[in-house]
Amino acid sequence: MELTLPKKANVDAPIVLDTRILVVIGTNGAGKSSFGRDLLERYAPRAKKISGIHALFIGGDEADVPESNEFALLQSMIQERLFVPRISEYEKLILQLRSEEFEAAVDFKEACKRDKEAQPPVTKIDTIQTIWEKMFPHNRLIRKSGFIELVSTGRDSSSYTAGRMSDSEKLVFYLIGAVLYASPGALLVVEEPGTLLHDSIKTQLWDEIEAIRPDCTFVYLTHDIDFATSRAGSKRIWIRSYDADHAIWDYELIESNESFPEEVYMEILGSRKPILFIEGTDTNSIDSRLYPLIFPDYLVKPMGGCQKVIETTKAFGELKDFHTLDSMGIVDRDRRTQGEIDYLREQHILVPEVAEVENLLMIEEVIKTVARRLMKDPESVFRQVKENVVRLFEKELDAQVILHAKHQVRKRLETTVDRKITTAEQLAEHVENIRLNIHVPEIYGSIKSEFESYIATEDYKSILRVYNQKGMLPQSRLCAICGISNKESYLNLILSILKENKEDAGTIRDAIKQALGT
Repeated sequence: MELTLPKKANVDAPIVLDTRILVVIGTNGAGKSSFGRDLLERYAPRAKKISGIHALFIGGDEADVPESNEFALLQSMIQERLFVPRISEYEKLILQLRSEEFEAAVDFKEACKRDKEAQPPVTKIDTIQTIWEKMFPHNRLIRKSGFIELVSTGRDSSSYTAGRMSDSEKLVFYLIGAVLYASPGALLVVEEPGTLLHDSIKTQLWDEIEAIRPDCTFVYLTHDIDFATSRAGSKRIWIRSYDADHAIWDYELIESNESFPEEVYMEILGSRKPILFIEGTDTNSIDSRLYPLIFPDYLVKPMGGCQKVIETTKAFGELKDFHTLDSMGIVDRDRRTQGEIDYLREQHILVPEVAEVENLLMIEEVIKTVARRLMKDPESVFRQVKENVVRLFEKELDAQVILHAKHQVRKRLETTVDRKITTAEQLAEHVENIRLNIHVPEIYGSIKSEFESYIATEDYKSILRVYNQKGMLPQSRLCAICGISNKESYLNLILSILKENKEDAGTIRDAIKQALGT
């Protein structure tokens, strides 16, 4: 859809964007809501405002759900019975869905009299139910009691009516229904689409909603940078300020630049949280799932490889005078030397006291906390895991020594090559001198001696610090000892404990932060 945008400061010609999804970001008070109202007025009557907060808690003047004569009569009857002057948009939606479902049931009954093979119709509540249950997989919506009462089940085998759902459950239900009832080809202006929604579902929910209405154009008004970056194929606008007297906005279209990924560029403009750059590329990596729960006060951004984390953290820090945000990074320790680690920490890049992120799950206090949660003897569980890890490390000793020795040799080569060399002869002589000065047997022997001491003393912490082995957790038999099916179940249990944010969460969080040096 071609959108003519509200008037921009210092620009006389109309600004037109051709897009199906427009994300408008800005801090609170920047003028996002006024920007949305301008679009609603500009494209009335095909434009529709969707605000989950207003729908749940405020009986607004706008009717987001179309009202037939029958619906108006039904609403009037309920108002008289309950002695309330107005009902919320969420309650209106429930009434409208029940009315539609009843009419569809009657029509289907009549159709069956004429054709025994008639197929039941797919109603709006069927579509809502399908998406809603994806968002809340442990609950179900079922229908009963006359006009079809909505209940959610799965909480200790109990059930509760639609009116007693949590605010998040109501909100998801309402947002799907409100979009379904939008007129064909509507312009939908959505205020704060991520409010009350957990990070784990908000992106998926709006993906599902956009998919059921490919004819509509979505305009999101938000200050949620994570959500803004999740809208693939969208156009994005940053609003700096709004002149209400003249109805003029200071805004600009956000484009990627060469120095930063698009997501980071947007965060410079819109986020007020300090930013934590981490390794990983998607929401399924351990880094992306674990670190947001360890650092809840940070906006956590996966950057891919460790080098990208290092580059971005340094560049972001150099621009602090522009964006005023604190930032830091985390990279795996891998086989880095102490000199490398000291340099990275000076650049506000954390390097954990374990070889890689999987090893954080093997920290003693983490294992013992999980064991206690599963009603196991924590000392016994940890003792068995420790013995298994030491034996695994001993078995792979030579391979691990070679990995560390190769890294040290490579780093020495990188740091000793003279950049001032100008001829091939000088380069050949220089490389020969490097070869003579890098004593591989000494490097190998020193590392092996160090690692053998860890095995002899069963120094578990030191082994976690140097042991790069992604299969260590399953091979340690930790899951079997705890009675857990696999590594993923173990990780999910840790994540669920962290989300509870109780005493056990504090123990795990403190142990991991200590391993990160914070």
